[in-house]
Amino acid sequence: MPETLTPVENGILSAGERRASFEAYGQLKTGRERPSRYWKIDLDTLDFSDFKVIPSSNEARISGGTGRGVITCDLETAQHDHAAIFSKAFGAALELSPSKFAHLTRTFCSGGAFIYVPDDVAVDEPIVVRYSPKSGAAFPYTLVVLGKGAQCTIIEEISSNDTGIVSAAVAEIICGESSQITYAAIQELPEDAQALATRVALPAKDATVTWAVAELGAQLSASSIDVTLNQPGVSANVAAIFFPRGDQHVDMISTVDHRTGSTQSQTLIKSAAVGHGQARYLGNIRIHPNAHGTDASLRDDALLLSKTAHIDSVPALEIAANDVKAFHGATVGAIDEEQIFYMTSRGLDRRESERMIALGFFEPALERFPGEALRSRLRAALETKVFSE
Repeated sequence: MPETLTPVENGILSAGERRASFEAYGQLKTGRERPSRYWKIDLDTLDFSDFKVIPSSNEARISGGTGRGVITCDLETAQHDHAAIFSKAFGAALELSPSKFAHLTRTFCSGGAFIYVPDDVAVDEPIVVRYSPKSGAAFPYTLVVLGKGAQCTIIEEISSNDTGIVSAAVAEIICGESSQITYAAIQELPEDAQALATRVALPAKDATVTWAVAELGAQLSASSIDVTLNQPGVSANVAAIFFPRGDQHVDMISTVDHRTGSTQSQTLIKSAAVGHGQARYLGNIRIHPNAHGTDASLRDDALLLSKTAHIDSVPALEIAANDVKAFHGATVGAIDEEQIFYMTSRGLDRRESERMIALGFFEPALERFPGEALRSRLRAALETKVFSE
């Protein structure tokens, strides 16, 4: 390993496991080739050797979720004090969705957050996990385990006032039978940061998983969302928003993998770009040969707010079963002048009309985020971007 990326002394993996994970990181490809002439960044050539690991950047502040057998702690404590639960869950979902950047996080992860909700326990208030990386390299890792019939909402926030940050985060969800979880991930790092994120979920029979992701910060944001549906009755919902401005780049991939029948999924992506903002979204729905009775949909809409902005939309369906319902659709375009005319004819000026149209565009996805307080905060962040240039 590079000397500047010395493994943390109290990491989750042994020295041999860390080295194997780092070698896998070096060998794997991202699967994110440059999509067009607009794209200036080759993610396979990113070099982290100049960044020093800051172990304190991996530490999480966790609030909420106390009582009734709910466990919230750091990963090392979970590994030591709750070994039976931790050992079965850690890495289980990642094994089904191999990821280059996830191997980097596993190599250097420490601290992090472990959340366990026992059987038939419903946590009423959201559990909030906050990471505040320092200048250097950070590897936040959040592991959530739900028992049978458990219910909870997680809000993960990654933000910082420091500069020169590289963050490679992992969020991993393991769901018990008939459990329900909403996991909202908000990334608001400074606009010189590089933010990499791998989000994976493995739900059991009749479980429901909802991802709600907002990639709003960083100069480069490259993230993935994966849900593996290999038990009947599973429902997966994915919602995401992103809004590059200036010279920001966003690259997002979502994959919903229907490996068995009688499963359902909905994916909704809303994005906008202004200035020289660039983005690419690749949405995958896979329906395997035995996944009869699958009902899957994907909708991706992109709004261009300047002539120099660019967003690539690449929805993809892979269907190998009969008796399924599958739909995907995508739109990329500017604000409709007829909408502007309609609103200005009723007394609004053009600037206010554009603001209302742009914010209304995001609303269907914002509704998937938990709590009005969080939704209002996201609306404010989006409004700032609308008129940033």
